[in-house]
Amino acid sequence: MASVEVFNVRKSFGNFEVIHGVSISVQDGEFVILVGPSGCGKSTLLRMVAGLESVTSGELRIDGRVVNDVPPKERDIAMVFQNYALYPQMTVAKNMSFSLELARRPKDEIVEKVNKAADILGLKSLLERYPRQLSGGQRQRVAMGRAIVRDPAVFLFDEPLSNLDAKLRVQMRAEIKALQQRLQSTTLYVTHDQIEAMTMADKIVVLHDGAVEQIGTPLELYDRPANLFVAGFIGSPAMNFISGRLEGGQPPTLTTASGVKIPLDTAPRVSAGSEIVMGVRPEHVSLRGPHAMPAQIIVIEPTGYETQLIAKFAGQDIVCVFRERLNGRPGDTVALTFEGPLHFFDPQTGAAITG
Repeated sequence: MASVEVFNVRKSFGNFEVIHGVSISVQDGEFVILVGPSGCGKSTLLRMVAGLESVTSGELRIDGRVVNDVPPKERDIAMVFQNYALYPQMTVAKNMSFSLELARRPKDEIVEKVNKAADILGLKSLLERYPRQLSGGQRQRVAMGRAIVRDPAVFLFDEPLSNLDAKLRVQMRAEIKALQQRLQSTTLYVTHDQIEAMTMADKIVVLHDGAVEQIGTPLELYDRPANLFVAGFIGSPAMNFISGRLEGGQPPTLTTASGVKIPLDTAPRVSAGSEIVMGVRPEHVSLRGPHAMPAQIIVIEPTGYETQLIAKFAGQDIVCVFRERLNGRPGDTVALTFEGPLHFFDPQTGAAITG
């Protein structure tokens, strides 16, 4: 396997720059996920690593070698695409072995590698089938098998699960993670689904408008988001944001534009009277506590093991997640307490403010 270094990489289409000086380090054997909304540049960045897009400026290194001008076939990478990209006229075995045949590898070696990959992916009984005879999950396994037989230095995944149904996505998530751990492969994976990123990655790179917003482990990004964008993007349901003015006192309070005063167990390190944005995750809202405040129920969504609630509080909608079941109807009043870790942000820059 190998490391991947992206140093101050920029990409422009004509006069329009879409990647703005991105730097990322992927260690040998690490599973790194690029996540962000559509149009943030994550797939473009992956394609540059693969050699399918040119680099306008900056440097790409694979295993210490600069590969900016190296053709894709000489970069020792294998890529798994969103749409599987299988040859419909070829069997599963032929799809998996085709790249090795083009490289004129010995037949015995080809058979051995195809059988090994088929064993790993549970495809042994499907080797003589054609893609049209396979389910979506099976086709994705074949695409992964085609990558595995090449024994590349780096695996690249471009939204490989987006065409699958919800249940199959969960299953394939676990399979890809287990496969990566088994092979100890250096992996760069692109998705817009932050749940995929949180559950699979060793390290997450959050991209927005062609720039890196934050890099860290899943729990680092969840517990200590660097700014409003990361705080709102990582976590499902998303973090609630409430704007207001910090007031001194014991306890200090956040006074919203509607006049609601929210008691704060901890306050950010800014002077009293400053405008701030407070963030609270839905699961850190409680139905009990000494500082409970009234809110009006808008929607109750029971899921069995938890209840999601949308309520009107301080003139805006907030989302709450409770482990207990809630008896209530739209229009009823509930008492809410923000008891979990609170996050604070500068309303001008969006940057996190330490408590």
